[in-house]
Amino acid sequence: MGPPLDFPYYYGREAEQYAFYRIPKLLISDDRFRFVSTDAKLLYGLMLDRMSLSLKNGWLDSDNRVYIFFPVEEVMEALNCKSEKATKLLAELDGKKGIGLIERVRQGQGKPSLVYVKNFAVVP
Repeated sequence: MGPPLDFPYYYGREAEQYAFYRIPKLLISDDRFRFVSTDAKLLYGLMLDRMSLSLKNGWLDSDNRVYIFFPVEEVMEALNCKSEKATKLLAELDGKKGIGLIERVRQGQGKPSLVYVKNFAVVP
């Protein structure tokens, strides 16, 4: 092994450049999810991250379930993809057409859907 490299220090806000999203290991290792695309798993991780913000905002329904807002436009921006792909990934996660990791509930004309991120680690 050669001599150590001379890497620079982090200064000020530079330390924030490595914030992390968590993707549960079970999404990778559990056979139930082997047909879920890597992009959909990443989107689920982004949704999990958003859950903490929803909790801070008090976004709970009448049954005390936390929900998030994650419209297609924000999925497109977060994953740098087009509308068709964003819609496909949401459908892949949804219980109506996909694996059931999320449930989307329409609120009405012009309002974003509520998204419930499901806890797959608990076996029903």
